[in-house]
Amino acid sequence: MIYKNYISVLYIDLSSKKISVKHRQDLCEYLGGVGVASKLLEENIKPQLHPLDENQPIIFAIGAASSIFPVITKTVAMFYSPLTMELGESYAGGRMAMTLLFAGYDAVVITGKSKKPTYLTIKSNNIAFKDARALWGLCTDETGRIIRERESGEGKRSILRIGPAGENLSSFANVCVDTYRHFGRLGLGALFGSKNLKAIVTIGDQSIQIENFKEYFKVYKEIYKKVTETKLMKKYHDLGTSVNVLPMNKIGSFPTRNLTENHFEYAENISGEKFAQKNLIRKMACTSCPVGCIHIGQFRREFDEGYEFESVNVAYDYELIFALGSYLGINTTDAILELIEKVEQMGFDAISTGVVLGWATESYKKGLITNDHTIIPLKYGHVKNYIKAVEYMAANTNEFYKILSKGSYKASQKYGGMDFAVQFAGNETPGYHTGYGSIVGHTVGARHSHLCNAGYSIDQSMEEFDKEKLIEMIFYEERERCILNSLIICLFARKVYDKNTILLALNTIGYNLTENDLTTIADKIYKTKLKIKKMLKFDLKNIKLPKRIFQTPSANGKIDENLAYELINLYNKKLEAYLNTDL
Repeated sequence: MIYKNYISVLYIDLSSKKISVKHRQDLCEYLGGVGVASKLLEENIKPQLHPLDENQPIIFAIGAASSIFPVITKTVAMFYSPLTMELGESYAGGRMAMTLLFAGYDAVVITGKSKKPTYLTIKSNNIAFKDARALWGLCTDETGRIIRERESGEGKRSILRIGPAGENLSSFANVCVDTYRHFGRLGLGALFGSKNLKAIVTIGDQSIQIENFKEYFKVYKEIYKKVTETKLMKKYHDLGTSVNVLPMNKIGSFPTRNLTENHFEYAENISGEKFAQKNLIRKMACTSCPVGCIHIGQFRREFDEGYEFESVNVAYDYELIFALGSYLGINTTDAILELIEKVEQMGFDAISTGVVLGWATESYKKGLITNDHTIIPLKYGHVKNYIKAVEYMAANTNEFYKILSKGSYKASQKYGGMDFAVQFAGNETPGYHTGYGSIVGHTVGARHSHLCNAGYSIDQSMEEFDKEKLIEMIFYEERERCILNSLIICLFARKVYDKNTILLALNTIGYNLTENDLTTIADKIYKTKLKIKKMLKFDLKNIKLPKRIFQTPSANGKIDENLAYELINLYNKKLEAYLNTDL
């Protein structure tokens, strides 16, 4: 795409094993990343079929400036979500974006279903379908290890793979990327499993010649200095997002024990500071990022009698500490890391796993489910039993765990407890219970996540609550992030890449854009995503929020249920007017 007047799209049909490459000039107006992926999803999705039907597509796309500038590290995946039954949108760092760039592909469209377990290798001049029957059933670590041994050679390599959760079609199964990164949330791993696709290896063996190197390098250095020599990204390197544990706990925004509380009495024991002092052994970075925000913690585990121990390395961050820590009443860093490790090996999204186990624990306590369902008792703080529950979910051990693996909304429909199944439009809650901004942002976001519009951040920045201002701010962030996600930057760097910086960067590598052009592109992308949601019958008017979010106070006090729905309705009216305007 860089220096080209087309988007290079690789099409792979797993059923027929046919491949094709198309140079799509028409996609250039979507810039890259989420724009291109949205349009390709709109073209290929089958709204009348189940999300896990073999004819549904998996779309990957890299950005308009992937790997060319600092912290532009992500690949986007778009799909029909089996968790929410509508738009699925997920991002992962690691090496995938760089390898696709150097393989010569801007986007990949995967359809069909292999007759037997398969993994793909994608190179610039060779797409191979390889037997994965020996890998089926293996955890993500073992799968990655074996593929690394098989796929050695020239070029840069990235490995995507699923665990047993994806194979058994959990609606919140993720896809592991290069060990410590993931396409989390919304169930991409289940689509892999439904297609008998165990893994994808992307290998970049080409290079790109920068045409206007002097101007490019000047802008590169300016951005690099902003990233490394200012405070804009310092916290991500120092403690990482786990730095948020104590501040969120202090203001009463730290969801605890299935959001029955907003404050965890053991927060200091599981804070970012405590992890750093006790467990942190390494900091890593995605390709093209100088920050190093991936924090790796280590815990020791006994594996045999006679003082036989192994040391296990696990990545952690704020969302994992919340979901697999405070939300389940787990109060030591070692225990959290041990649970994270099991969740990662099985191939689950960590946030959804913690939240569904939180619902299950409260349901067990209230008698809605019993040992006949859970096999082992589920109690807050009992990490060993939670580890077993994760294994049972991944294997679909019984009917209860099979349904639990479909998410808290579907589980509560069958067993009760919908009022305390804390999800937004089917997607389990992130770890910020800050007020109306978080509630509305999670609900109206295109993928129902705090990463869409940072409503939780708006809650913390607004000095005085204003309904109209809140709606405008959420809408602005929702639309503007379409541009950031078309580059595709890591959203940790969103303050680095203001519009002026974006234009400077893009215009030194062959683009010729203005600020008005960026706005037009953002509108085009956002409206495409909204069209897809409409195709899939999503309607904000039908959203029903769990009572628990109105019962437990947020950082800004109790959330009024009527006002929350009023705000969602205001946003919906804004969207209706927005969709009726011409680009």
